[in-house]
Amino acid sequence: MRLATAEINLTALAHNLAQVKRFAPNSKIMAVLKANAYGHGLVKIAQHLNGADAFAVARIDEALALRAGGLTKPIVLLEGFFNKADLPILLANNFQTIVHDENQLSAIESAKLDAPITCWLKINTGMHRLGIAPEQFDAFYSRLKATPNAKSTINLMTHFSCADDTNNTKTSQQISMFDTLVSGINQAHCLSNSAGIIAWPTGHGDWVRPGLMLYGVSPMENCTGEQHQLKPVMRLTTKVIAVRDVAAHERVGYGGRWQSDEPTKLAVVAMGYGDGYPRHAKEGTPVMIAGQRYGIVGSVSMDMISIDIGSNGNNVKVGDEVIMWGPELPVEEIAECADTIPYELLCNITPRVSYEYQR
Repeated sequence: MRLATAEINLTALAHNLAQVKRFAPNSKIMAVLKANAYGHGLVKIAQHLNGADAFAVARIDEALALRAGGLTKPIVLLEGFFNKADLPILLANNFQTIVHDENQLSAIESAKLDAPITCWLKINTGMHRLGIAPEQFDAFYSRLKATPNAKSTINLMTHFSCADDTNNTKTSQQISMFDTLVSGINQAHCLSNSAGIIAWPTGHGDWVRPGLMLYGVSPMENCTGEQHQLKPVMRLTTKVIAVRDVAAHERVGYGGRWQSDEPTKLAVVAMGYGDGYPRHAKEGTPVMIAGQRYGIVGSVSMDMISIDIGSNGNNVKVGDEVIMWGPELPVEEIAECADTIPYELLCNITPRVSYEYQR
């Protein structure tokens, strides 16, 4: 019996990429594939994003995996490099690097390279995570232009901190600061993540960086991907492995956290935190069996979850498919029930889950 399975819909992926182009028709697309393509499979997803102009990852090992998988598009390292010794690897594999601090800039200036590398200068306009301070911009830009180890094309980038909240003025302030700093400089600009693409068209720039929306999930507060005409790419399923009768007032699972008020039936499903399902999902978190919603009861275990299917749950049988999230049950809803965000749920899928790629 096939148990925990992540079904990946490649047709939905292509649809979502087309939606990115609809939102930002005048921008090039840097598809963000970090963290195993948000849990969807790094190389396989990249191989089916033919319409993207470049890929972006967080770490050099992710970039190397893409090259090993035969991907030839430009690859941008969103955190840059971490050691001067990495620079020849970047050059040999045609990787592009973010430059966000003095250590990276000094390493580029002092390196002995056979050819220049492409750099993206990242400016901190309010995220306060990575990026040079606005007052450092002129000096950093001039030094990158001057070193023979950097190509003369110095792309310019920033990152939004609150773009998912359209009522927050912070994004407008960041766009304004960035535009003022780079005014008159004829280089490519990249500001918008998925939320910026959807909600802040003035920040689209020459490049956009879609991540979560490529996978059919909304980056916005209190929204689902469907509201932006996105289609979920992942459908996480498993099977019922037991159906049990539970008497009134029996306690179920570790710690006896849940007690039945009346006689009922439980479906035990092969899914747990060992598969990446959130351990802290609340009682009542929905799953779907045979087209009907049922709620989780008791504690999520490593390998199993109990579902209250009610005293009339005779239509649920061993071997029935259980949908944990997918087109029929938005991952955004499951994330809310677990007091987390969809990003975490998707990225937490573990290696023992089987992947099936479908068109």
